[in-house]
Amino acid sequence: MREAPAVDAGDVRGAALSAASKAASKAASKAASGAAGPAAASASASAPTGEAALFGWDVGGAHVKVSLADACGAVLDVAQWACPLWQGLDHLERTIDLVFERWPQARTAAARHAVTMTGEMVDLFADRAEGVRAIVATLAGRLGGQSAASLRFYAGDAGWLAADACAADWRHVASANWLATASWVGTRVADAVLIDIGSTTTDIIPIVGGRVAARAATDAGRLASGELVYHGVVRTPLCGVAHRIEFGGVTVNVMNEWFATTADVYRLTGELDALHDVHPSADNGPKTPAASRARIARMIGRDAHEASEADWQRFAQRWRTLQLREIGLNLARVIAAHPTLAAAPLVGAGCGRFLVATLARDEARGYVDFGVLAGVPDACVGWAATCAPSVAVALLAMDEVRSERWGRLDRRAAVAGAA
Repeated sequence: MREAPAVDAGDVRGAALSAASKAASKAASKAASGAAGPAAASASASAPTGEAALFGWDVGGAHVKVSLADACGAVLDVAQWACPLWQGLDHLERTIDLVFERWPQARTAAARHAVTMTGEMVDLFADRAEGVRAIVATLAGRLGGQSAASLRFYAGDAGWLAADACAADWRHVASANWLATASWVGTRVADAVLIDIGSTTTDIIPIVGGRVAARAATDAGRLASGELVYHGVVRTPLCGVAHRIEFGGVTVNVMNEWFATTADVYRLTGELDALHDVHPSADNGPKTPAASRARIARMIGRDAHEASEADWQRFAQRWRTLQLREIGLNLARVIAAHPTLAAAPLVGAGCGRFLVATLARDEARGYVDFGVLAGVPDACVGWAATCAPSVAVALLAMDEVRSERWGRLDRRAAVAGAA
């Protein structure tokens, strides 16, 4: 991969569930709600007020990401709001209110909304089917009030579904955001590997001949194939990265406690943008370099004063190396199943795409930033890459609108509603 400069990206106030104590959980909830600061931030606040606005939604378990595209298929604005869905659907309701505040035209009858999701996985719901039904019902009640035909849910090969079709076909709707991103990338790059590294997870998706070549479609299957790795650059506990690690020339066991997260590592390496560093720390303490050193020291039963700042800096780099190795091993598994991708470029997305750039450089591969590929305004490139699924679903949906396939679906929905 060519050596790429650090890429600016936007994120907004996040939410992480602190298991340390009730107080930590309360603090996480407060941060997630945006009560302590702005509810959202983005590259640009400008948006058209014309009749053809289309909004791409990616409803996750901790955030909602929304992109605004115009009638020409250009993405003009991208924003992300914290939405700790595991704490209740009222958080989604409030997030919708914030979207309406930002873009008043989103609530009009002329607006179109294209949705993908992963939020059905949160433990608020008994199972994924219930999660899909609940999220769809909430969105339909707020976004489809003027016209049921204005709201569509991305379902991969099953196409775009109206709200009333999602319950029966929930498996295609559930956790399909990675497929939306990869499908759109396939329209721009014939052979590539999309790697989306977020706060919590990593998607590694092969694209061959312009088509998504993933071996699995569900989270369970993708975990088995290596196409889904539960490693992120913010929320992942360090005990989930490695069980043994070298420090001071000795390899030691790691404590299986939530003493530190990957945010501490990338805060010390200088790679975690402050706009992404919005989740409560493991001890609900400050996010200073000194506090991060203290937290990573606890992982091996030490105090920060027992070694120098340089020693802890090297220790953070060691954690980085081990996480990068795990992601790289899964990348190798994915590529092994697709020999034509042996020298293919990597397309980087997510707030942790700086690691994708490192992988590409280490393997002498080309590197393409999703935000650049999407052709968005320069000020919006970082946001588009960080919120790639919402951008992709907006662009895919706009293709449907311009081809009039959306219109035909609109008419079918209208006939069904009249019946």
